[in-house]
Amino acid sequence: MNNSAFPESLSFPQAIAATQSLIDQINSNQLSELEVQQQISSILSSKNGGRGFFVAYLTSDMPWADNPSVGVLNGLKSTQEMSCELLVKNLAMSSAMIIAHSLNNDSENVAGSQKVYRRTCNLIQQLNLQLINKKLQELQNTIKNGSGEYQKFIERWDYSSEQKKAIQNSISELQNLF
Repeated sequence: MNNSAFPESLSFPQAIAATQSLIDQINSNQLSELEVQQQISSILSSKNGGRGFFVAYLTSDMPWADNPSVGVLNGLKSTQEMSCELLVKNLAMSSAMIIAHSLNNDSENVAGSQKVYRRTCNLIQQLNLQLINKKLQELQNTIKNGSGEYQKFIERWDYSSEQKKAIQNSISELQNLF
């Protein structure tokens, strides 16, 4: 798919497919950094697009996803509101799922969640955006106070106290790096 070929609002499956196509193009050096940036910006122009992008990117088997290029970072920066919101939620979900999979002795899924966690932390650090820090603090406060900006998100996933503690620890570790 070309950056101009994306429908204005991708469905979740379309966004995953578009991101996988983008990953393949990046892997085979078919795109300039500007084209990568433009395609990411286009994919992340809708909520489903953003969700699909992060599902495909953070779970990708491509090692370069551990070291995002300038085009990837600039694409995420160009869609800060969407990127920051989804990175914070991915940090929470991966932190919580490491606990859940560990309790189930599911080492394969623990490894997958750890990869998503590591990549999410890396993107948060490299982007180093004030908006991410603000949203991380909002999530931290929601867990601490039992209400706030992220309360619906926390309730939706019904995180245990151990999972909430893991999320808080992840946020604290990241905040100590800024």
